[in-house]
Amino acid sequence: MKSILTLTLNPCIDISSHVEEVLPEEKIRCTRLQYDPGGGGINVSRVIKELGGSSLAVYCSGGPTGKLLEELLERDSLERKSINIKGWTRQNSTFLEDKSNQQFRFGMPGPRMTEFEWQECLDYVLSLEPIPSYVVVSGALPPGVPTTFISQLARQLKDTHARLIVDTSGEALQQAANNKVYLLKPNLQEFAKLLNRKQINDQELEACCKEFMENGFCEVLILSLGEKGAIFATSNEIKRIVAPKVASKSKIGAGDSMVGGIIFGLVNDYTLLDSVILGVAAGTAAVLSGGTELCRKDNVGKFYKEIKRESDEY
Repeated sequence: MKSILTLTLNPCIDISSHVEEVLPEEKIRCTRLQYDPGGGGINVSRVIKELGGSSLAVYCSGGPTGKLLEELLERDSLERKSINIKGWTRQNSTFLEDKSNQQFRFGMPGPRMTEFEWQECLDYVLSLEPIPSYVVVSGALPPGVPTTFISQLARQLKDTHARLIVDTSGEALQQAANNKVYLLKPNLQEFAKLLNRKQINDQELEACCKEFMENGFCEVLILSLGEKGAIFATSNEIKRIVAPKVASKSKIGAGDSMVGGIIFGLVNDYTLLDSVILGVAAGTAAVLSGGTELCRKDNVGKFYKEIKRESDEY
């Protein structure tokens, strides 16, 4: 049976609230406070569970905020393995200004990790017997973790059956591409950097995806286009998946929801294309949820049918 492991080196407590108006030098009263566990891999695991699947969420946690993260994950009944670190787990804050309906997001830096701590994460994944079918590294690397971390993992997974899926940014993403992982999910800005370009216009996208695949950076490329959907590319196929137009409440976790949907499809024997369609459906469903909530299963199913029908017609 296929299995999934998600790895989150820089998890967080996601705090969301509402304010009437954001004003400088004023005490701003917050209402409708909500706490959720967050961070790329943890969010992917939450989405997989929402869709009816299971995964092992491996993450770092430390300090009193790390204990709160554990409580939130227990609330969500996620299968998990915590790697204890000395630094405190970070907290991110999101405020919805009711007057303008604008969202203000504040992302805090993660705690600096020691070599012993990040090496323990690497060793734990590689010690599992059997190693899961899909290993997902999602989210930014915290201070102290070398940008070669993912490429080290990729090299050590080469001779196993595990497929490595990476959703990160910056030099760590470039390092992952240099090691030809199974699947990469950059956004448009990150994709341009991978090709050493300042920007890519819409007419160039498919040609650039073809160039990227010819360079052998990964087996599967999912180029996230935000509200426009995604482009799915392999060595012999390139296809654009158009997302339904919806009224967005919050874009938080949309990318993680996309990854969760894709992997859920893969482990449940969807075709690769249908897995990507499910991912776009999950990403679309996520923006309908407020604050730091992620996608909901009924919305994912509805959008999946809609996107698949239009994709088949196209």
